[in-house]
Amino acid sequence: MNFNTPEFLLFFPAVAVLHYLLPHKARWALLLGASWLFYFLGSPEAFGLLLGTTLVSWLCALGMGRKKWVRRLLLGLALGTSLGCLAFFKYGNFLADLAGRDLASRFLLPAGISFYTFQTLSYVIDVYRGDAAAERHFGYYALFVAFFPQLVAGPIERPGDLLPQLRAQRPFSRENLGAGAWLLLTGYFQKTVIADGVAPYVDRVFAAGGAAMGPEILLAVCLFGFQIYCDFAGYSNIARGAAKVLGIDLTENFRLPWEAATVREFWRRWHVSLTAWFRDYVYIPLGGSRKGLKRRLFNLMLVFLLSGLWHGAGWNFLLWGGVHGLYQVCGVLYDRFGPKTIRLPRLLGRLRTFLLVSLPWLLFRAESLPAAGALLSRLGTGWNVWPLGWETGIALAAPLLCLPLVERLPALADRAAPERRGLIGFFGILTVCLSWLALLAAGGENAFLYFQF
Repeated sequence: MNFNTPEFLLFFPAVAVLHYLLPHKARWALLLGASWLFYFLGSPEAFGLLLGTTLVSWLCALGMGRKKWVRRLLLGLALGTSLGCLAFFKYGNFLADLAGRDLASRFLLPAGISFYTFQTLSYVIDVYRGDAAAERHFGYYALFVAFFPQLVAGPIERPGDLLPQLRAQRPFSRENLGAGAWLLLTGYFQKTVIADGVAPYVDRVFAAGGAAMGPEILLAVCLFGFQIYCDFAGYSNIARGAAKVLGIDLTENFRLPWEAATVREFWRRWHVSLTAWFRDYVYIPLGGSRKGLKRRLFNLMLVFLLSGLWHGAGWNFLLWGGVHGLYQVCGVLYDRFGPKTIRLPRLLGRLRTFLLVSLPWLLFRAESLPAAGALLSRLGTGWNVWPLGWETGIALAAPLLCLPLVERLPALADRAAPERRGLIGFFGILTVCLSWLALLAAGGENAFLYFQF
């Protein structure tokens, strides 16, 4: 089920009302049933995989006793099962192509597998390390894996953060309802008004490939950065808002990343839950920065290459991750050996970071590495022609100019007088509804981009 469907706009209020009508001891069953229904309606063919992964990881963690060899065996079984399923469905086509094998049918990527796999891995690893106790109640653990607001595209939650909240008493709160509603409105605005607003131009330029001109390509690449940000941050805010209405706090996945003055700071603000996952379960176990400069640089590059592959099975994603890994390596080397007195003003630092982050989006958005190469080869052409008509320019610029205000909408509404708060909400809802209806009337797709990862 997609957040941007009439079904969800009926589904979620019904779940929220029933959640508060039921006694506490029955709420887990309602939320688990709703979460499984949410996933089944969207991906019925992948529902069994979700159940199987959940059951195996739960049993493995439950069986971890004091004997070290048993713990290692069960950890290996849980990791092998989860990562094996992820590798088979997400990378099977890519590996077959590398081997020169023609498959009779291509593997379809199960919705949300990258996200719930990392969530089950964090649980099993934390239990193995002794950082978390094994959850003995299968229902609560299954709800931790499948909690519907964040099941398909995160945030990637940790057992120590989400499980206690699922077990806790959650009385109805007007404050939670208000905060959740503003997050929902912000998320829908980011998705329907901004992300879906710039998507047609981006899609047209990338579909043109070798026929596109340099200014069009550069503009499309920069706009894609805003598209994927507002698409994914919009999903995350909708997820956080829905969970907040139910009395649950999810991780803040985006922290104004375009205000970052360095690429390193950008990754502390962008997809926070994934960055933290790779830091805690890959980078630090490999030695982090504790084993010398060469090992630190190797660890950084490996983490970002894996991050690229996590996003997609293709050479373009691997290269995209490699570019960001190279940024990190250069940043560490500059801090170690570069001059200490040169500091850019923060505004120039933000502009530099925006450009450094935006250019590799071409690799990320292109269908393949050859398609990216075709676009790159055209970057030097057509610079004597302005790429936009004034109508298109206004249509693209207007939503982007609203972005700084939209990102601060919940905080502004919280400080506003009640009558102004209602007016802000009215115009926000009106804008979202009109944008959504215009998209549907045009036959446009409004699926979230990160569903494919």
